[in-house]
Amino acid sequence: MQLKRLERANTQALAISIDSAPVHANFGSSLGGISYPMLADFHPKGALAQSLGVYKEEFGIADRATVIVDAGGVVRHVSSIGQRDMDVVAKNCEDIDAAYSGTLAETQAAGSLPENSVVYVRNNCGASRAVLLARDNLHLSSLQVRNVSDNPDMLAELKEHTGAETAPVLVADGKVLAESAKIVGYLASTCSSL
Repeated sequence: MQLKRLERANTQALAISIDSAPVHANFGSSLGGISYPMLADFHPKGALAQSLGVYKEEFGIADRATVIVDAGGVVRHVSSIGQRDMDVVAKNCEDIDAAYSGTLAETQAAGSLPENSVVYVRNNCGASRAVLLARDNLHLSSLQVRNVSDNPDMLAELKEHTGAETAPVLVADGKVLAESAKIVGYLASTCSSL
């Protein structure tokens, strides 16, 4: 419900942490996916959090912060929170959207993952794990996962698509993408509505 409310509002909600992107991916997955981006304020450590007043110098960490940017790209809300309440975040986004008086840029609707898309992964592979975390965090349960470590038929299928046995590999709409960063980028840009 809140995700739909976030999508309708012409705003962008963000979380900020000094942790790295891989830490964010693991954190998001542990929550069953996240509804908006988490910014990695990793280096220079805490620079963005400091500029927004949510860096805790004495501890060397950013406070749990929610930031909301309006349709014109202006930060309109920053709050430090203990436990994030998505109803409150959605209401803040709706209020900021309603108060916005500028012209809205024409936006392109988010795409969707082509039907029957498949990702090939391996056990004990950090790159494969990164792709699986992105799948979880983007709520892409329709993306089929084929583990080539567990099933020789899947390995043969992967080799048929790519001519190699390297994973992770995404096959979507007849196109083959290798390398975890490219796969994650494709999934995020194609499927994310944020």
